[in-house]
Amino acid sequence: MSAGVLTMPVVVRISVGAKYGAQHSQDFSALVAHVPGLKVVYPVTPYDAKGMMNSALVGTDPVIFFESQKLYDIGEMFQADGVPEEYYEIDLSEPSVKRVGTDLTIVTLGPALYTAVTAADELAERFGVSAEIVDLRSANPLNYDLLVGSVRKTGKVLLVSEAVERGNIMQTVASNLTRICFDELDGPPVVVGSRNWITPAPEQEAMFFAQPSWLLDSVHEEILPLPGYQPTTNRTTGELMRRSRLGI
Repeated sequence: MSAGVLTMPVVVRISVGAKYGAQHSQDFSALVAHVPGLKVVYPVTPYDAKGMMNSALVGTDPVIFFESQKLYDIGEMFQADGVPEEYYEIDLSEPSVKRVGTDLTIVTLGPALYTAVTAADELAERFGVSAEIVDLRSANPLNYDLLVGSVRKTGKVLLVSEAVERGNIMQTVASNLTRICFDELDGPPVVVGSRNWITPAPEQEAMFFAQPSWLLDSVHEEILPLPGYQPTTNRTTGELMRRSRLGI
């Protein structure tokens, strides 16, 4: 409206996700990502959090900075030297490869990164499937170059976050990857999110938030059959249609 004359260097730091309890644990990243003009980031490692907070603070745009309180006791797992004491910045639009793989791309946003790591370990140990894990770190802005390179390499992509599946930002990413990588994909991208329910009490969170077994179920049912695997949940397209019809 001001033709770039006015700036709004505001960073809103918000804790979301599991461990808050009934109703309060919802992940509303898609809600704010839908608002034009907002930058929406969700780092989930200490190294990423520091670098992205620095970038957000020196910018001139409003940034919604999500964090998950359930990760406060998890140290840096992906940077061998830990978090540097000196100042550094991380481009808010750049995803990060957290694990290199060849058979399947798993794209994450938020704490689902750690769910994906557990699932990737099991895929490798039990089935010899090498999964590449890419953490978006940001819902908007988002540079697709790294994602496209990974998907073109593996031909298969699973996307996961702790937001409910309906309207999940991963649905947008999956749609865009389908358009960009259509010729290289062996099948459609698969999105795994939380149930389309009101967030339950902490004692029932394992029934609500995406679990490692859900990722394996989705890989087996919709992407790459796993020899001898027995699914624990129904991830078929028929079940997807049934839940959609019921609004759950």
